Amino acid sequence: MIDIVIDPRILEACPETRIGLISATVVNEPTCDSLWAEIEAAAEEVKQRYELLEINQRPAIAATRHLYKKLGKDPSRYRVASEALCRRIIRGLGIYRLTTLIDVVNLVSIKSGYPISGLDGDRIAGNSLTMSVGTAEDVYNGIGRGLLNIEGMPVYRDAEGPIATPTSDEERTKFTEQTVKAQININAFAPEMPLEEAVEWTAELLKKYAHATDVETKVYVPVRS
Repeated sequence: MIDIVIDPRILEACPETRIGLISATVVNEPTCDSLWAEIEAAAEEVKQRYELLEINQRPAIAATRHLYKKLGKDPSRYRVASEALCRRIIRGLGIYRLTTLIDVVNLVSIKSGYPISGLDGDRIAGNSLTMSVGTAEDVYNGIGRGLLNIEGMPVYRDAEGPIATPTSDEERTKFTEQTVKAQININAFAPEMPLEEAVEWTAELLKKYAHATDVETKVYVPVRS
């Protein structure tokens, strides 16, 4: 299991921070019909439950937005990924059917409200990740977004640089159809779905749809000094 370090500035801004960790050996195929049916059901539940302007009041989303504000980032300009996903659903724009790993992450994010980092474990440099605060000097290529200004965002860094934020993961460590080692981090800045439940459900989805083996899970609770 990868080691996690959290910058004291993150914990000062959000003392409730916890991270659900799941790692596994996987097969990443095009999304099957049964997984897509689960996603469509979750999307319909969001459409029935929330109005567009209520999405940012979901506890997990609201807490992430609050953290952005405390770190100096505008969460309405740089939306949290789970918020952006739910907004697309409510607006009737639909969601893309991609690969198993991406769509498992999307399913859990839709249901839980948590922004989730989905990373190719073999592309992570080193054996640890540090969640710190993005700077103006960081060069960050968000998936499908090009260069992204991550100054003031919480950001995971490996030994080579930044690889994931609650807004978008980085191209360097993204899931591809060649991914065989998944590292999934569920970023909980306030409770919504019980984090332990979200972690175990993610692990079960990986076993069910991505033929996952060597599954490891952990809820990381930082110890404040």
